[in-house]
Amino acid sequence: MRPQQGDRVTGCAKDGKERGSATVLAAGVAAALVVSAVAFTAVGQAGAARHRAQGAADAAALAGAAKVLFGEEAACGAAQAMAERSSTEFQGCEVSGLEVTVHVNETPAGVPAVFGPARAASRAGPVAVE
Repeated sequence: MRPQQGDRVTGCAKDGKERGSATVLAAGVAAALVVSAVAFTAVGQAGAARHRAQGAADAAALAGAAKVLFGEEAACGAAQAMAERSSTEFQGCEVSGLEVTVHVNETPAGVPAVFGPARAASRAGPVAVE
């Protein structure tokens, strides 16, 4: 049956069972977008923490390598000082020959902090000191 002129068209089923279904759908889509945004933000924060940790480990290993010729204590002391200046948690230092290996931790911000710190290690050899 086609609507006649003057008939009111409501756009919903005759029995009214679908009334408000667009609101529920819109709320579901909005919730999915919020969850996706939170997930992408968490992944970004975790990645940023990992990169900060790796940068700090690289800098600390280079600082240690610059002092490796003065002994293990001097090399690891320089590495620890550099890691602390980078605001990372210094975990340890190993000297093997003329190579210095440094381990650091960085605590991520936000949701990823629940999963623990970002860990990084870096190794560097001697550098020329003038």
